[in-house]
Amino acid sequence: MLLPDVLVDNSANPATDLAGMLAAYDQQQTAQLMVEEVAWEHVEKYGIVAPAGDVPAPNQSADLVGMVEKPKRDAAPSNLAVIGRYALPGHIFPILAATKPGAGGEIQLTDALETLREQSGVQAYRMQGTTYDCGQPLGYLEATLAYARRHPEFGEGFKALLSRYHQGE
Repeated sequence: MLLPDVLVDNSANPATDLAGMLAAYDQQQTAQLMVEEVAWEHVEKYGIVAPAGDVPAPNQSADLVGMVEKPKRDAAPSNLAVIGRYALPGHIFPILAATKPGAGGEIQLTDALETLREQSGVQAYRMQGTTYDCGQPLGYLEATLAYARRHPEFGEGFKALLSRYHQGE
């Protein structure tokens, strides 16, 4: 499952984080949640996971002992945020159907994932790429800038535009 408001940029990596996470799912036969470290002051914006041991290295998975949706900073078990990429078994659907509304009065995927973790285990797959939160206007603009600057056809012209507008400040 992929949430469309987060763009994962793997342009600097030889393989995509999604391919690595799917390979981990195939190898481990355990649900995988893609995570990245976020600044502690931003943990309240995300589903946050609690790894069983050390934080996994990039491109590695670690078992989870818990997760919580949008915790207060002082209650967050880590600063590993779920970024909207999941490799899940089919039996997540009956779990979701039985999940009661949680944070914000909505059925939270994080709550269903916690049930799945208790039943059969869930792992955090740590990504190495860069994420852009395109659900936020500035995140969308940042993604546009990052991709436009290296576009093979328009990149140089785009950089010239940026330079022209930067000088006009």
